[in-house]
Amino acid sequence: MTEGEFVIRRTEEDGVETLTLKNPPVNALSTRVLADLDSALDALEQAQGVRAVILTGDGTYFSAGADLKEMVGMDAARAREVVSEGQRLFQRIAQMPPPVIAAINGLAVGGGLELALACDLRICGDAARLGAPEVNYGLMPAYGGTQRLPRLVGPAKARELIFTGNPIPAGEALRIGLVNRMVPSGQELRAARDLAHTIASRAPKAVAAAKRAIASGAERSIEEGLRIESEEFANHVLPSTDLTEGIAAFVERRPPKFLGS
Repeated sequence: MTEGEFVIRRTEEDGVETLTLKNPPVNALSTRVLADLDSALDALEQAQGVRAVILTGDGTYFSAGADLKEMVGMDAARAREVVSEGQRLFQRIAQMPPPVIAAINGLAVGGGLELALACDLRICGDAARLGAPEVNYGLMPAYGGTQRLPRLVGPAKARELIFTGNPIPAGEALRIGLVNRMVPSGQELRAARDLAHTIASRAPKAVAAAKRAIASGAERSIEEGLRIESEEFANHVLPSTDLTEGIAAFVERRPPKFLGS
């Protein structure tokens, strides 16, 4: 386990990595927290064999969003710089080759929700609340929320959540597709780890190729999406030794041992 000032990294043998935000009491996403998270991503990029990443919060909150105290006295130039850095970091999370799972404990609002939206999958406890309250403070989502939320739950529901600033309970988040799974409160990380280990047991190159194809084709025509899918299959899946291993394991009726090559 590696502990930074605001982010704790835990590595497991099968390539599952967990990053835990630690900025009590509400894991506010200050510029220092985001910088520490950026450094943690640097370390993950340099590590070998990362197959799935979990992102969660220490204590009773996932994250209550940006540290509003930092905005006092901030001029427009600095504000644009902070927004650009946040967008870059969250896009970096979205584009990581291995899938990223948000284990949402307690509250995920504002920038905390936007951080969860940058992940591929979201699991929350049944006591969690999620929302985009920025308009209550004269702000708007600016770390990707206006773009990722409509793509996930549809434009109409995203407008409602963003325009009202009202949070929603876990059950509603599950109903509208904002989260993939809802589990008993306190079991979020365990459920995320189970899912991460399942993903880690699959062929890494195939998973990464599928992730890229989904992301690249989401906002394009079906014809363009199919072209992207074909290119990912031909260029990254067909040449892999994992494909040979997967077929051999199927024929021999044994579990495959994927090496990610």
